[in-house]
Amino acid sequence: MSSLHALVTGASAGIGAEFARQLAASGCGLVLTARRTERLEALAAQLRERHGVDVACLPADLADPRAPAWLHEECARRGLAIDVLVNNAGYGVTGSFLSRPWQTHADFIQVLMTAPAELCHRFLPAMRERGRGRIINVASLAGLVPAPAGHTLYAASKAYLIKFSQALSLENRAYGVHVLACCPGFTHSEFHDVTGTREQMKGMPRWMWMDAGAVVSDALAAVERGESIRVSGRVNRAIKALVKLLPDRLGERLVAGGGKNFRDST
Repeated sequence: MSSLHALVTGASAGIGAEFARQLAASGCGLVLTARRTERLEALAAQLRERHGVDVACLPADLADPRAPAWLHEECARRGLAIDVLVNNAGYGVTGSFLSRPWQTHADFIQVLMTAPAELCHRFLPAMRERGRGRIINVASLAGLVPAPAGHTLYAASKAYLIKFSQALSLENRAYGVHVLACCPGFTHSEFHDVTGTREQMKGMPRWMWMDAGAVVSDALAAVERGESIRVSGRVNRAIKALVKLLPDRLGERLVAGGGKNFRDST
């Protein structure tokens, strides 16, 4: 019989690594995937030693359109049934839309939009057959507020994940499968180092930031409750509520005024 595992994408650092830690602490076996093999293997060794769980590492680049099918096939070949799917892999592309070549945007869309949808499509049928499954798509508060200039596709991709998760949740509740869009705000991770915006982020007040551990524990509790959208933290939930009350044009002006201090929009 296949053993039940959680598949976590983008598991080599940040929120993805924290999902791996907390799931392992609960006794869940893991399948970890990311591009950085050495980091994956180091995390896997740590989790095996600390929690005594089975951890498989399947390094892959989700910008490759073949990667989702390969991950599904490799899990099946190894007899690893995926009970929890965490679509966490992601990054940001700085600058305005036309300042980057199309292939950069195409890769971004593949990683943040196409790959999560395909992984859901491939792993969901078995979850429905077993009568239980959990899918967490890591979106962002950015998908719920007006989008600033720069990082042009980022908020759009997160809004897509939120709506996708909401519909998928409604379609699969009757089968025992819970689907959640996890929507953190500013979170301590390597995200801004990778995008080269760490200096801009130093201007953000401390109360705007959350710890990755708090984001993950909140998301895991929310998916068990059957929520379809979870905004992490009271400050971020207050921002979401406030934005709903503002006229669109005013919201856009506020974002345009403040966003330029924290974004590279060249």
